[in-house]
Formats: sequence, structure tokens, C-alpha cells
Amino acid sequence: MKRGFYTIMAAQFFSSLADNALFVAAVELLRDTQAPDWTGAALVPIFALFYVLLAPWLGAFADRFPKGRVMFISNMLKMSGCGLILLFPHPYWILACYALVGLGAAAYSPAKYGILTELLPPSDLVKANGWIEGLTIASILLGVLLGGALVGERFSSWLFSDAFGLDLARMGLQFGSEAAIALLMAVYLLAAAINLRIPRTGVAMRRMRSFALREFMVCNRRLWRDRLGQITLAVTTLFWGVSGNLKYVVLAWAALVLGYSTSQATSLLGVVAIGTAIGATWASFKARLDEAYKVIPLGVIMGVLIIIMNGLYYAPREPLDVRLYLSWGFLLALGVVGGYLVVPMNALLQHRGHSLMGSGRSIAVQNFNEQACILLLGGLYVGMQWLGASAALSIIVFGVLVIAVMLAVRLWYAHNLRQHPKVMAHLLRLAREHETYPQ
Repeated sequence: MKRGFYTIMAAQFFSSLADNALFVAAVELLRDTQAPDWTGAALVPIFALFYVLLAPWLGAFADRFPKGRVMFISNMLKMSGCGLILLFPHPYWILACYALVGLGAAAYSPAKYGILTELLPPSDLVKANGWIEGLTIASILLGVLLGGALVGERFSSWLFSDAFGLDLARMGLQFGSEAAIALLMAVYLLAAAINLRIPRTGVAMRRMRSFALREFMVCNRRLWRDRLGQITLAVTTLFWGVSGNLKYVVLAWAALVLGYSTSQATSLLGVVAIGTAIGATWASFKARLDEAYKVIPLGVIMGVLIIIMNGLYYAPREPLDVRLYLSWGFLLALGVVGGYLVVPMNALLQHRGHSLMGSGRSIAVQNFNEQACILLLGGLYVGMQWLGASAALSIIVFGVLVIAVMLAVRLWYAHNLRQHPKVMAHLLRLAREHETYPQ
């Protein structure tokens, strides 16, 4: 790998670390302020809001400026969102400021993935995606654990004690979750500083045009009409839509099944992250770009695991350790399957998108669809919370949805092979030979 790739990985690690720790801290802050239960569930779709609203312009923005600079600006936006949360910790204000952090993440993503296709040859894309996804999952693991530790009673008590050396109460901070958010601002600042060290790739910048919305719609339609791109886009859209919302659902499920607090439940999110890192790393060595479609059945297995895991609610409550160990096993398996599924599909989608329209725009299209799915499923979950549905019912709904959609995608791929054999053979050959799609 080129030297600049490791700088990108370091910046991604710290930015993602802070993102995931911030989610845990924001959930705890909403509970500290006695906000309604649905506001915690709303954090996931509110984070996705600007991914959807600004998708036509974010990809073009990433292609207009050096991507290291775009990533720097994005991390500064995230840090600003954290600072604004601390000014007035009202539930609705917290959601609004968290949306600003989501804006930073939305601008960051096209640059983060787009620079890979500029810096590396196509033959390294699967391996690069495996490493960066594995590192991202590692940052998720450490991030949720860091967030859990920061909002935990022991660390919070130390922060507000004389031993810490700062009078946080006089600084306007009342809760340990607020102190955690203040500390995470420093992590975002570190990530922004590393962004300044990312080398320029020499790729020509593309001008942002006034008809960006129309251009984005054309790009979105073009990727959905591509016989191979549509399959990968459908799989990754569903995967991230469900995974994004399960981040909160698992916290609620842990409280229901194990009686865990937010701090304790982060260990379960960490188990999922470990499994996903294992699956992603395994895929980076085993999966081939032209054979990515072979992982589609894993999506069905993932849906089955989600439903079976939900059955632990009805397992004997004593001894508690048995239920906990079973939870770890199912969540670890769920992570491994998900990690192995998403890496080759994501790499193939990047390959098709870069060939069709350029890296920044293709990633923006991908983000739009994935975050729209998160927004849609998150809205569904918030609505279910509003109506009083349990986390157990939500997990069943997600599991059935994953199984149904993945079966439909498998039939869709088989249909493309039957109806368009020459086109599919050509696209798979391009992936195998790492060629460029004819313009």
C-alpha cells in the first residue's frame, strides 16, 4: 500500500472513534435530561438526515477540492456540533446539534472512500476496503467502549471530583455525559490535524455545477440501471440501513433482556464490532471482486441470526451468565457474517461507480441510498417506540425484512444472468481484469 493510505487510515480511525463514542454519550445525555424514549432512537435517523438532503452536492464537493481538505473541514464541523450540544442540553437542541455532527460525517464519507480510488489501483481496492473497514470496525469497538467508560459512574465520579483538577460544575457541566462530549472534541481535533497530512493524489479537480441536483439524479439512475451496480447497491443499502439502526436497538434490547445500563450495554456493541472486523479482514484476503455476488446468501443468514438472537428474551433468566454468553455468541456470529458480506459488495460497488461517474459522485449516490434506508428504518423504529412497541418486536421486524429483501436480491441477480447474459459476462470480466467501463 502507498504511504498516504496509512495516513488516511489513522485519520479515519480517530474520526470514527469519536463518532461512536459520541453516540453513546448522546444517548446517555438524553437519559440524564429525562428525554422521551423516542428521542434516543431518533439519534440514528437524525444523523443520516444530511446524507440524504445534501447527497447531490456532497459528492461534487468532494470532487471539487483535495479530499484531505474536505475531511479536515468535516471533522471541524463535528467538533462544532459537540460544542453546541454543551451550550444548552435540551433534548431537541441535542438532536439538532447531533444533526450538525451528521453533516460533518456526510461530507467526510465521499472524500474518505473516494480518495481510495484516486490513490490506489483497482487491484488493491478489495484489500484496501478490507483494511479500512476492519480499522473502522475496530474504531467502532473502541469507540463504543470508550463512550461506555466515559459515561460510566466510576469515570464520571472521578471527573467531577477534586482529583481531576478541574471544576466541571463551574464550567457549566452537570452530567458525566456532558464531560464525555467535551473530551471527545479533542479527539475530533486530533483527527482534523491528521487530515492535514494526507497527500494530494494529483487527480484533476472537477467543477461544481449549478445543475448538481439533476446531475446527481442522473448518476443515481445510472448506477441503479447498471446490471451489476444495482445488485451491489441494493445489498449495501439494506445492510447499512439495518446495521445503523441496530446500533440503538441493541442498547434497548440489552436493557430489556439483560437489564443493562447504557455503559454496560456498550460491551455488546463491541462484540458485534469484533465479529465484523473478523469478517471484514477475512473477506479482504479471500473474496474476489468478480465473485462478490457469491456472498449474497450470507444476508439471509444474517436475518435468521437476528431473529434467533431475539429468542434469548424467552430463555431462562437464571443463571444470568448463560444468557449473556449466548448473547455474545450470536452477536459475534452476526458481526462475522455482516463483515464478510459487506466488504466485497462495497468494493465492487466502488469499482462500478468509479467507472461510471467518478469516485466522489458514486460514493455520494451510495451514501444517499444507504442513509435514506437508515432514515426510513429509523423512522419506522421511532414510530414503533412512539406506539409502545418493544425492542424485541423491532428486532423481529428487522430480521424478517433482511431475509425478504436478500432473497429478492438473489432472485434479481439470477434474473439478470438469464435475461442479460452477455452484459453480465462483460461486467464480471471488467471486474476480474480491473478494466475501466467504456464511457
